[in-house]
Amino acid sequence: MTTDIVLASQSPRRKTMFAEQRIPVRIVAAHIDETRLPEEAPLDYVKRISGAKAMKVASQLATEQDLPFIVAADTIVLHDGDILSKPSNEEDAFRMLRRLSDATHSVITGWTVGKTGESWTVSHTETRVTFHRLSDSEIQSYIRTGEPNDKAGAYAIQGIGGYLVKEIAGDFYNVVGLPISQVVRALIQHGAIKGFLQQ
Repeated sequence: MTTDIVLASQSPRRKTMFAEQRIPVRIVAAHIDETRLPEEAPLDYVKRISGAKAMKVASQLATEQDLPFIVAADTIVLHDGDILSKPSNEEDAFRMLRRLSDATHSVITGWTVGKTGESWTVSHTETRVTFHRLSDSEIQSYIRTGEPNDKAGAYAIQGIGGYLVKEIAGDFYNVVGLPISQVVRALIQHGAIKGFLQQ
């Protein structure tokens, strides 16, 4: 039987991934300061933020009689040492996509799984993504779809943005926003759910 699992994220993509695995989760948003610390390495940053989200939600739910298992995550797009966050406008989206054209970047997700009073798993997953060479008109046409607006790196691999991608090395779902296989396996190890072959 599945125990109570809280997803510390309002991302519809992450919620859908759990639904596809037939794992019910409830959503509790984690509102934290996500400012990157001076000289903080990107990998340290995503792991710290995912952990901070988990701890924030854990504190919010500390009075519940049956404490839930918590899943938290933070995903960044990294290119030449720079973190490409969500574009602020269409010009910013164009600038990002122009940089990613005909180049390889990393998508890194820091993720945390655990429960108050028990052990926590804090880890990360990295996927390398290579774009086709994109013309300015292709980039502009993609931006006009509106899809880049709220996406880190200004694209969605699971949507129209899949057209931009030449190849990936690593976990596809990580690029969508959560390495679901690794997270589910961590939940199994923590005793939150049973493995499918054990049911």
